[in-house]
Amino acid sequence: MSYLSNADIEQIILPPSRDLGGFSVRRALPAAMRQMVGPFIFLDSFGPVRFGAGEGIDTRPHPHIGLSTLTYLLEGELLHRDSESYVQSISPGEVNLMVAGSGIAHSERTPEHIRTYGSKLTGLQNWIALPKVSEETAPLFQHLGSDELPTVNGEGINMKLLAGTLHGRRSPATIFSDLFSAEIQLQAGARYRIDDEHIERAIFVVSGTIELVGQDGVYGPDRLIVFKPGAEIVVTANERARFLAFGGEPLPEKRFIRWNFVATDQERIRHAADLWREGRFPGVPGDDEFIPLPENFN
Repeated sequence: MSYLSNADIEQIILPPSRDLGGFSVRRALPAAMRQMVGPFIFLDSFGPVRFGAGEGIDTRPHPHIGLSTLTYLLEGELLHRDSESYVQSISPGEVNLMVAGSGIAHSERTPEHIRTYGSKLTGLQNWIALPKVSEETAPLFQHLGSDELPTVNGEGINMKLLAGTLHGRRSPATIFSDLFSAEIQLQAGARYRIDDEHIERAIFVVSGTIELVGQDGVYGPDRLIVFKPGAEIVVTANERARFLAFGGEPLPEKRFIRWNFVATDQERIRHAADLWREGRFPGVPGDDEFIPLPENFN
C-alpha cells in the first residue's frame, strides 16, 4: 500500500508482508507507485525471527544480473556462497556487497555452528541497479567489517555509512553511481539532518517512532518515507529509533526487473533466464542445490 503526501514528503510506502514459512519479509521497493529511489530498486526487511534448534534460513543458489546486492544484519548470522567461489559469513554491523554484473549465482544460509542451538535473524537487503555502462561488469564480492565503515557519533546520534558518500565521508564499498546508504540510530529526543547532497532520499524506519521537523505525522516501523528533491529534512526521535537512510542520483534509463534479474534490456533478461533454465549459469561451489526458474517466466 502507498499514498501521496504533501509538504516535503513525496510518498509514504507501507510494504506488504510475506510469510515464507515462519520467516517474515517486507518488500518496500519496488512498489506499485514507485520503482526506485536513486539507483536502489529493491528493499527487503526481514525478521525479527527466532529459529529453533536445527532450523534456519536456506536460500538456495539463484542467479542475478545487472545489480549489486547490499546485505546488512541487525542480529543473527548468514553464510554467503557464490559462483565466484567467495564464502563469507556476515554478522551484525557488517556489510556483504555482491556485484552481479554480467552474472553471478549465490546462496544464503544459516551457518551450521549456530543452527545446532537455534538463533535469531533480523536484517535488511537492498538491490542497487548498475548504470547501463556497468551492467556487464565482472562479478565481484566485498565484505566490510564494522570497523571499516565510517561513523558519526555524538548528541544522541550514531550513524554508520554502509555505502556511498554522506556528510563528507565515503564508505569503502564498491559502487558505480552516486548513492548513499546509512544506518542511523537516535536516542529519544535526538535530531538528525539528512543533507540534500543527493537528489533522491528516503528513510525506512526499522524500530521506534520518528517525526519530521515542520511537518505533521508520527512514523513507526516498516514505513518507507520518500522525500521531495531539495527538501530540508530533519528527523526527530520520539523514543529510541533506528532507520535506514538511502538514495542517490536516479539512473536515466528505465529498468526492467524480472525475478532476480535487473537490466535496461528485456532481451538480456530473457537470455539470463535461458541460461539458468538450461543449467548453463555458473554454479556455486559447495552448494549444489538451486532455485528453479519460476514456471510462469517467459
